[in-house]
Amino acid sequence: MAGLVESLPKEYGYVALVLVLYCFLNFWMAGQVGRARKRYKVPYPTLYASESENKEAKLFNCIQRGHQNSLELMPIYFMLMILGGLKHPCIAAGLGFLFVFTRFFYFKGYATGDPQNRLKIGKYGFLAIFGLMICTISFGVSLILG
Repeated sequence: MAGLVESLPKEYGYVALVLVLYCFLNFWMAGQVGRARKRYKVPYPTLYASESENKEAKLFNCIQRGHQNSLELMPIYFMLMILGGLKHPCIAAGLGFLFVFTRFFYFKGYATGDPQNRLKIGKYGFLAIFGLMICTISFGVSLILG
């Protein structure tokens, strides 16, 4: 393990820290969904509230969807950060932080009950993902070309 850590650029630590920051954001979003379950009376294991049974269903569903979408993107984000960060740790960490920042506002916008609000700042997260894709492509090409 020591040899592996020593072979990483020291700046890769920023990548690790930004990944942990996303974990904290995910825990916070999960807590928001849990509070919304109690507030809008949506028991487990129900994933989404039925609008015919719950007048507050749309608001709960928007909160749930904001978190669910973040979970759906998490494997892509983590893979791009881990791989792209190997060659471009500072760029990847910066883009990763941008993604976390925009994800917070994506969730907050969605949680208003109007799905369009998720895009005001949240839409810029896809620029971060695209940048991370470029970092990862650069890493892959550098491995192939040696």
